[in-house]
Amino acid sequence: MRRAPRVTEPSFAVLVVAYGAPLSLDEVEPYLLDVRGGRDTPPHVVEEMRARYAAIGGRAPLLDRTREQAEALRRGLGDGTPIFVGMRHWRPFIKDALADAARQGVRRAVALAMAPHFSRMSIGAYQKKIDEARGPIEVALVAQWFDHPKFLDAVAGRVRAALERFPAERRDGVTVLFTAHSLPQRILADGDPYAAQLAASVAGVLTRLPPAQPHEFAFQSAGQAAGPWLGPDAQQVLDRLAGEGRRDVVICPIGFVADHLEVLYDVDIECRRRAAELGMRLERTTSLNADPTLVEALADLVRQTARRRGWSP
Repeated sequence: MRRAPRVTEPSFAVLVVAYGAPLSLDEVEPYLLDVRGGRDTPPHVVEEMRARYAAIGGRAPLLDRTREQAEALRRGLGDGTPIFVGMRHWRPFIKDALADAARQGVRRAVALAMAPHFSRMSIGAYQKKIDEARGPIEVALVAQWFDHPKFLDAVAGRVRAALERFPAERRDGVTVLFTAHSLPQRILADGDPYAAQLAASVAGVLTRLPPAQPHEFAFQSAGQAAGPWLGPDAQQVLDRLAGEGRRDVVICPIGFVADHLEVLYDVDIECRRRAAELGMRLERTTSLNADPTLVEALADLVRQTARRRGWSP
């Protein structure tokens, strides 16, 4: 008589984390209160942000896309590893996801931020939230994955697909404008690797594209805090390209791996509007979201981290 295979409990779980976004226009003000650490947001800023979310349908789909990424990762791992989703600045909060995991008996977790590039202002903030809330759970955070070959493959595939929207005879002259979220310029003086990692990601993608493809890099979505922010700004680069007679552009928001306000509004509305004013044709790469090649990268990162911790063979 054949024995049934013995089912073993997973030795760790996965915590997928992202920035968070309000789920309705009514949530914009309390969401901003959380982002600003409890400091009130000036009313004109609240109204401006409400207008931006209204312009993309009343909410950003970041939570939906992150859950889709988590579900695709669960299927990709294929071994029954439990997966939880937590947001840094809105529901479900990281602390709530970790509390749920603890109630289910989880004692070890690999945390995976849906942001490939390390900065103390971004990934460092995720680590702080995790440290404040992890309770009995030992958590290993994947700090960076900007150079994972599968991530670079996925981005390059999106760029090639966007280039194919242009007539074949014009593709060689299309400028690929890579963008990422700006941060205060002071991070450079502190030795923060964010800008260097972005440059390395761009270089890795370019090796997967035609060698003579024109390209640029810019930052986008700078905040309103005092002091200079990393530049150049994407719209300033569009102005320069138009002045040089370059009329065809693909924007690739390489710093983002899912649809969010910075992509759906800052690129799809603001940058497209500026490009139209300049007489340019602008296309955007489709967000990675649950792209199968990206999911392969995420699964590999989870397995590598668990092996280094001795949590799996």
